[in-house]
Amino acid sequence: MSRPIVVKCGGAVAESAAELILELATTEQVVVVHGAGPQISAEMERRGLEVQFVGGRRVTSKQALEVVRESLAEVNGALCRAIGDTALPLFGDAIGLRALQVPMLGMVGDPLPCAPEAVVAALDEELIPVIAPLAAGPLNVNADEMAAALAVGLEAERILFITDVPGLLDGGVVVPVIDAEEAGKLLDAGAFQGGIIPKLRAAITAAQLGVQAEIGSTAVIA
Repeated sequence: MSRPIVVKCGGAVAESAAELILELATTEQVVVVHGAGPQISAEMERRGLEVQFVGGRRVTSKQALEVVRESLAEVNGALCRAIGDTALPLFGDAIGLRALQVPMLGMVGDPLPCAPEAVVAALDEELIPVIAPLAAGPLNVNADEMAAALAVGLEAERILFITDVPGLLDGGVVVPVIDAEEAGKLLDAGAFQGGIIPKLRAAITAAQLGVQAEIGSTAVIA
């Protein structure tokens, strides 16, 4: 198996990312990990469940985990339909993805690097695995972190984070390149807020373990 590309797309851009995924797949093996953040939050609010984040990661009760699975299934189905016949829908907990539970966040896990047999087999069959980020337990896993864990486990060539912002912003301007060590110091100093935190941490992890990482138009280098 050649070194694949891992593409992570957020729930807000999942369907619109299909065109780029298909373009990449003409020359590369592609693994897709998607989120469903906006969909999960909207449905939790509809059901009267508290929406709470810590460091960009969702606090997940057992009731919220049901919403997470349902929302991920909807996004997974829509993304697979947009990609077409080569898409293979996969749920992380069904294919053996593992994570260490983070009790302070509830039913949430820190994913472990892995190369699931189902993903390797899909790539061998020239399919595009489209993975919903749950781990055995089941545990809710941040999609950015899951994508990085898979990229490291699969020894991917690079990981692309597709988001609804053009990249890492500094005063509204996209930062073209940032050093992973410097990015880590900025994170620790509280320079960033919200969803960019897990993206940047995941990109740092991938870069430091040998995987090229890009958040939109920003390259994170080790």
